[in-house]
Amino acid sequence: MSQKRSIFEDVAQPTQTRAEPKGGMIDRQPKGARKWIRAWLIVIFALVVCMIALGGATRLTDSGLSITEWKPISGALPPMNEAQWQAEFENYKQIPQYALINPNMTLEGFKGIFWWEWAHRNLGRLIGMVWALGFLGFLVTGRIPKGWVPKLLGLGALGGLQGAIGWWMVSSGLGGQMIAVASYRLATHLGIAFIILGTIAWFCLQLSRREGELLQARRMGERKLFGMATGVMHLAFLQILLGALVAGIDAGRGYIDWPWMNGEFFPSDALNYDPLWRNFFENPGMVQFVHRMVAYTLFVFGMVVVLKARKSAHPNTKGAFMAMGAMLLCQVILGIVTVMHAAPMPLGLAHQFGAVILWVLIIRARFHARYPVVQSVRGA
Repeated sequence: MSQKRSIFEDVAQPTQTRAEPKGGMIDRQPKGARKWIRAWLIVIFALVVCMIALGGATRLTDSGLSITEWKPISGALPPMNEAQWQAEFENYKQIPQYALINPNMTLEGFKGIFWWEWAHRNLGRLIGMVWALGFLGFLVTGRIPKGWVPKLLGLGALGGLQGAIGWWMVSSGLGGQMIAVASYRLATHLGIAFIILGTIAWFCLQLSRREGELLQARRMGERKLFGMATGVMHLAFLQILLGALVAGIDAGRGYIDWPWMNGEFFPSDALNYDPLWRNFFENPGMVQFVHRMVAYTLFVFGMVVVLKARKSAHPNTKGAFMAMGAMLLCQVILGIVTVMHAAPMPLGLAHQFGAVILWVLIIRARFHARYPVVQSVRGA
């Protein structure tokens, strides 16, 4: 039998405390899992950015072929005495780059290019260690949210693949009449680096919000704007690959006037190679021409998407696309300045770093198109 109420009891007063609603499976993980995994990924992201910059410097200094062997473990240590240095130098003397480009190089000169490549490879090893230790630590302690183990494992697999592709790239320059790595292999290597970078950026954006919040935001997403942003992302990726081809054959130093190329719109020597397809990979005139045309196309299409985004009802989405458009303009200007100064190392690295920033801003804008931040009428 239920207890009688007092005549003075407030009937509006609840007799029981209502249980707080429970979150989804990911939100019920131990507190801080998403936050700490995101912080770990941000560290890897920063290291990958440094890796891309160091790789650019290695290419611009022609240092990539200074280490002629792939020793994933023992290669972490540099030569420790004069005999070991001399042995490394003798290995370098056996490849075409030494005979055709650097026949008068001294041991001291060799050390100058060796340290660039050694630092590049060891930074790759460091990135692998940071990923492995972090992944195993979160896995053993059960801190990885549901559904994220395959994602994080896939990220590590991409890193391992990148190491193998790096050696595949270097090996292309060690025989025949090659004085540098094959440009298409360089483009593959850089392309994988940007895929890794973009994947980390997307994961960090997802982890910055709760899973339930993302599911709700997705229902408010702008599908057409998301599709257009995806198109910008794909076109930007193509432009990054073309930029690697330009760097791989030093095509940015042969035509240094703008908007023309040696006084012509289309270089007269752009189709000189036989068979025809070689021109698109090995002819400096054609490679730089295509890089310029895709840059103009990317800029125009990107600005069309920015204008489309201005009609969005979500301020954060509009802001993300405006930032993308501003960086797109800066990158075009920086590219023109780099070409007109024959691509010196500081400008070449700045242009490459600009590509990194633009790539991340494109992915951020695309993320906001799919998962908009819903604001109240008061803007809270």
